[in-house]
Amino acid sequence: MDVYEEPATWTAEPVRPRWQMILRFAGSVVWFPVVCVVWAAVAAVLLVVGMFAEVITTFSSTLERRFIETAGGMVLRVGRLASWCVSWPELRHEGDVDYYKARVDKRVGKWTARASKPVEPQKPKPPVECAIPLRAYRGVGGWYVAEVALAQGWELRPTDVGKEVRLWWSAASKGD
Repeated sequence: MDVYEEPATWTAEPVRPRWQMILRFAGSVVWFPVVCVVWAAVAAVLLVVGMFAEVITTFSSTLERRFIETAGGMVLRVGRLASWCVSWPELRHEGDVDYYKARVDKRVGKWTARASKPVEPQKPKPPVECAIPLRAYRGVGGWYVAEVALAQGWELRPTDVGKEVRLWWSAASKGD
């Protein structure tokens, strides 16, 4: 397995204290709905502004590109406000290695099923690249994601294992 960083960073994240997880979950119950409302409001405002900008973008491709980049960035920034939130399964299974192994197996299996579908005419091609987020493998580490993915035909891409493990479907480069 090719590792692009220090191998020690590919290990499992340390188990978070139970009291901290309970506090985060309690905060999540209150904060996450607020983030959802803010996200919907930002999306609605961007939709309205986008309708007016549509008239201008017929004459300026630069404005269109910048508007799309700005809109995407704003939506992602609002989404990051909830990055510290903890879900009920995360609270219940913190430190449970078997749970995280099953979660990684399921996630990589779904991506493998998508990527290995045959190409159908006049339909989008199957994805050839994916990212498995830290939330899915924090209890087992990035090395386990790499093991499972390599066994199913994926290749590793340069990755910041503290955020996600990026994969490339190797069968996509063999035939076209």
